[in-house]
Amino acid sequence: MMDNKLIAKQMVEFNKTAFDNSFKAMTMVYEQNEKMLEAFLGQASWMPAEGRKALQDWMDSYKKGCQDFKKIVDDNYAKVEGFFSKGD
Repeated sequence: MMDNKLIAKQMVEFNKTAFDNSFKAMTMVYEQNEKMLEAFLGQASWMPAEGRKALQDWMDSYKKGCQDFKKIVDDNYAKVEGFFSKGD
């Protein structure tokens, strides 16, 4: 019979892997959207500078928010992994 702590540790590792893979996929979608927006802005000569800046600021904020979220999640997974490594 497996130890409950080992089972819980494996579940956390599985969830972290699933999160990391999902985050990578989300990042790839974001990067593709960013390229499309840049291509659109390159051809949208009619768009005023304020509109361009607003879109760029929006994309920058989204990117920073994603990076901050990833860091928080990684930090918390590290805390959980530290909990499981205690007493080993």
